[in-house]
Amino acid sequence: MRESMEFDVVIVGAGPAGLSAACRLMQQAQEAEQELTVCVVEKGSEVGAHILSGAVIESRAMDELFPNWKDMEAPLNTPVTSDELYLLKSDTAAKKLPNALIPKTMHNTGHGLNNYVVSLGNVCRWLAEQAEGLGVEIFPGFAAAEVLYNEDGSVKGIATGDMGITAAGEQGPNYMEGMELHAKYTLFAEGCRGHLGKQLIEQFKLDNEADAQHYGIGIKELWDIDPAKHQPGLVVHGSGWPLVEDTTGGFFLYHLENNQAVVGLIVDLNYTNPWLSPFDEFQRMKHHPVLAQHLEGGKRVAYGARAITKGGFNALPKMCFPGGLLIGCNAGTLNFSKIKGTHTAMKSGMLAAEAVFEAIAAGDEGGSELSSFSDKFEASWAYDELFRSRNFGPAMHKFGPILGGAFNFIDQNIFGGKLPLTLHDDKPDYAQLKPADQCTKIDYPKPDGKLSFDKLSSVFISNTNHEEDQPCHLKLKNPDIPLQQNLLTFAEPAQRYCPAGVYEIVEEASGPRFQINAQNCVHCKTCDIKDPAQNITWVVPEGAGGPNYPNM
Repeated sequence: MRESMEFDVVIVGAGPAGLSAACRLMQQAQEAEQELTVCVVEKGSEVGAHILSGAVIESRAMDELFPNWKDMEAPLNTPVTSDELYLLKSDTAAKKLPNALIPKTMHNTGHGLNNYVVSLGNVCRWLAEQAEGLGVEIFPGFAAAEVLYNEDGSVKGIATGDMGITAAGEQGPNYMEGMELHAKYTLFAEGCRGHLGKQLIEQFKLDNEADAQHYGIGIKELWDIDPAKHQPGLVVHGSGWPLVEDTTGGFFLYHLENNQAVVGLIVDLNYTNPWLSPFDEFQRMKHHPVLAQHLEGGKRVAYGARAITKGGFNALPKMCFPGGLLIGCNAGTLNFSKIKGTHTAMKSGMLAAEAVFEAIAAGDEGGSELSSFSDKFEASWAYDELFRSRNFGPAMHKFGPILGGAFNFIDQNIFGGKLPLTLHDDKPDYAQLKPADQCTKIDYPKPDGKLSFDKLSSVFISNTNHEEDQPCHLKLKNPDIPLQQNLLTFAEPAQRYCPAGVYEIVEEASGPRFQINAQNCVHCKTCDIKDPAQNITWVVPEGAGGPNYPNM
């Protein structure tokens, strides 16, 4: 029997959704002068260690959660000052698009917008400080490894992973058994492709009425740039080269404070060419003059990657089930038409907190299905915003960036997202790959060490570390599939779609061997999403393992 602790509410994940839920729960408890116990478990070594986002955030949810956030010194220090959008036509040519031709959801200035360039990791660190000040207990370095159920099938809470298990599966000298955290209600805010959220969706069939979920992989670097080039608040987006044919996505470059800029590329994971490497596309993209002019003379200081849930409204699963809720990117609340998800994730957490508190304050002992959350969510601005953008992603997938962009301009700017039709894109990303012999092999240029870099040096500056003697957290359902199926048909795409060099085909005298370098894993979850056989399952490693992102 594991030790257990009892709480009113347990929250899995110290991201924007989870921390906003925690803060809103305690705000209500204080207003009602009612005792409430809330804990947050976070697998990263500290709050913010695993947070990776662009990020330009809209302050709408923050304005509601902490109306005086400016006086409270929330780290939203750099308002967006200018907005540029480019279509890259080749490795040197580009077309700057006039604002009048851009879907209004993609605007970051004007129209009364309050957008800020931020480090989302630092925003989460600040939210954690507010949560703790309100009485929330936060446990970083503890990975939620298992969903616990009551006898009636409702969610009882979670169990943290055991520590000190060796790679052979035995108890090592530093073994510490995981702990059970029981709650009246458990909120799952693990971020994109949360491994417990994935189980809950299957267990309760939450996606039965939803389209297939869609994802992108976002790869990001933080740079110290030449002070003479620094333009605080400049936001640059674009699409086109180097992504060609049916591969969609786009780049971003944002100027932060302190002579820093972030640059990144999002590649939609519905691409078909198994030879494509999102990491290498990003590295060569930085040589385009539109981007290079900002980075030349600077120094890369951090690197990371994370999958993005971008299916939008049509792919939203049911978010409530007996004993708990899915919130934020674990459910898929990102608004891809704005390239923003923080404000909608925060709002989903705040609405979850209100539904949970109402139930507990009324004497609910837990385990119920909180349909009141669904009512609150459907009446919210977050739901309206997602509904209005429901066609954005499917249009880009079906028609490409130019025709899809034209459709979205008409839909968003003329009809306000309320065209009387709904486009659907119901083919999952993993099923899109074509056989390698039907696709063009891509010859990527070697990195120059100034603007472009290799995977291993990139992983090094992500500060990724895992306890070496532990079970591999990348589970193969069938260990024969990588060589007997994926290598033969798709030239084993895992060695290219992984942005951290986790998967390798090692040629030996006896033949090829599939190698998993789990220590390199930056927890992006791309392998769990894109593997064409759905043979790889990402589970949490020992708590505190993974990247340690500073200022990302």
